[in-house]
Amino acid sequence: MELARQNRITQEILEHYLQKRLFPQLARTRPPSLEDILPQPASRGPEDPEGESLQSVESEQVSSVYQEGTSHSHLYLDCPHCEDEAATTLGINRWTMPLLKLGEKRYYLGIFFKANWFKAAQYCRFHGMHLASISSQEENDKLEKYVRDSGYGNEHFWTSGTDLAEEGNFFWMSSGRPITFTNWNAGEPNNFRYENGEEENCLELWNRDGKGLKWNDSPCSFETFFVCEVRND
Repeated sequence: MELARQNRITQEILEHYLQKRLFPQLARTRPPSLEDILPQPASRGPEDPEGESLQSVESEQVSSVYQEGTSHSHLYLDCPHCEDEAATTLGINRWTMPLLKLGEKRYYLGIFFKANWFKAAQYCRFHGMHLASISSQEENDKLEKYVRDSGYGNEHFWTSGTDLAEEGNFFWMSSGRPITFTNWNAGEPNNFRYENGEEENCLELWNRDGKGLKWNDSPCSFETFFVCEVRND
């Protein structure tokens, strides 16, 4: 089943994450590739005429699967019905996706593979989240600190911001709301046009000038890390 396959993949992601954070001196397992992670076409049988779909996973309620973490201000996305041999080996009972609680939201850093904006959005939705939106300087600063403390302060990160619908009018795809607070790099957004004709229509976080994670418009086909979010209930 597709859901079981995604559960297994998230288990492998957690194992890689824990090894990196807790046992950096040990040889690490290879994280799942993008081809492994993205949903596979479901086979249809007499008992499952429609097959298992991305929509069926997206429609699940996520509010019941969160619990307080044991350290820092992290929360965890639980899979209470999954057995995890790797997690048992590392001394925990259930595998989880590490989240950070910041005010009304919880964030997940997609740092195990790079994806274009559309695939990053698909991955967040498949796991009951959205690409992140940022509504204040305080939220921006706390998220930046989380990224920097995780050792990825010089990387690029997709958010849900885009002006694909109308050039120059950015909005958050996660909420459908226009962007009001902004934190653009100097000279951005500039909608640079590339030789292949592609323009910059998706919003990323990028420490371009060594002045912190500011905003930049970038081609949506650019493959990089990303930030998912889910609102607290």
